[in-house]
Amino acid sequence: MLRHALGKTFRFLGYTVQYGCIAHCAFEYLGGIVVCSGPSMEPTIQNYDIVFSENLSRHFYCIRKGDIVIVKSPNDPKSNICKRVIGLEGDKVCTSNPSDFLKSHSYVPKGHVWLEGDNLRNSTDSRCYGPVPYGLIRGRICLKIWPLNDFGFLRESPNGHRFLDD
Repeated sequence: MLRHALGKTFRFLGYTVQYGCIAHCAFEYLGGIVVCSGPSMEPTIQNYDIVFSENLSRHFYCIRKGDIVIVKSPNDPKSNICKRVIGLEGDKVCTSNPSDFLKSHSYVPKGHVWLEGDNLRNSTDSRCYGPVPYGLIRGRICLKIWPLNDFGFLRESPNGHRFLDD
């Protein structure tokens, strides 16, 4: 009787560990569902929109300008932020706010990206904390799931003029 109970317990623990490892790998390497909060990505992503974030792009260095990414916050490593990639390493970016009369520019250093929210007037982004190391990128948002009337791929940046070409 005891042997039977121990056998069932160990089988249950074995399955739990196996499925836990599979779930961990799926969420770490494939992607997951994310609830976005805050106004920094409006109008593209509203407060409490639900999106799907895929994680393969960051592993294969396939992040491009214009992509919306989930990143570990440079200010608070316990939280994630959602921003749009404005510049990749070597790109010239505008580092000033839209309201500034004199515009300043800089180059994104090797191994970094320049991130900005779509809501430039209400976003804490690379204009505040500088370029972000590529290693902090957790995933790329590719699909909006909720609300259903806005289901689909995300639209382009309302701030396309901020992308500089040299």
